[in-house]
Amino acid sequence: MYVIIVYDVGVERLNKVRVFLKQYLNWVQNSVLEGELTKAEYVKVHSRLKEMIDEDEDSIFLYHVRDKKYLGFEELGHRPAEIDTII
Repeated sequence: MYVIIVYDVGVERLNKVRVFLKQYLNWVQNSVLEGELTKAEYVKVHSRLKEMIDEDEDSIFLYHVRDKKYLGFEELGHRPAEIDTII
C-alpha cells in the first residue's frame, strides 16, 4: 500500500519519530513522509508510533491507498532536497 504520514509532535519527540519513520518511508517535506509499505510494515509503524507519542499533545495522520497510481497528486514550487543527499 502507498502511505503518506503527516505528523505534528512535541519537540522532545520530533527527532525520534522522524528517525523511526525514515527507516520505512521517504522524507518529502518537513514532517511529511511517503512510500510503499506492506500490510505488516504498516501495522508495525502504526503500533510503534502509538507508543512514541503523547496522544494528548501530538497528532499523526496516516493516509493510505492501495497503490500510488490511485492517488491524485499535484506539486507546486520546488521539492526540498533529500536530507540524506545534503553534504
